[in-house]
Amino acid sequence: MTLDRIISGGQTGAARAALDFDITHAVPLGGWCPKGRRAEDGAIPERYALQETPSREYNQRTERNVRDWDATAIFTMRATLTGVSKLSAEFATKHGKPWLHLARAAGSDPARRLREFLDPHAVKVLNAAGSRASKEPEVAAFTTAVLAVVLGGLT
Repeated sequence: MTLDRIISGGQTGAARAALDFDITHAVPLGGWCPKGRRAEDGAIPERYALQETPSREYNQRTERNVRDWDATAIFTMRATLTGVSKLSAEFATKHGKPWLHLARAAGSDPARRLREFLDPHAVKVLNAAGSRASKEPEVAAFTTAVLAVVLGGLT
């Protein structure tokens, strides 16, 4: 496996879970976040070393994280992409970047799918995106579990 870093925009839910995984496993973290470190629960804590975009809008952060890194994994509980998760997929298509939607509801083995996605695309830096905690409260645990199975041996 070629993965060196996991980045995200720091929103609650899937993105924050990926950053917490980085911290726990001593994986370098980073990514873009909105100006003012804006998230649904207030300001994103400073322990998440994120670079602020010029705008407070989530769309700018989302596009930069998709555009600037090798590939995007979108973590959701439902099989259908909505909101900013759907926008992540649209930005990936726009910028010609590989992306993968991992949904617990899809019934497939998400850890296997992520492993099979990383190698052929030679992903060194993965953008972890997905549902926020207020929309899908279980998404953080799902994201952490998938990353632990696939990347637990990174350290």
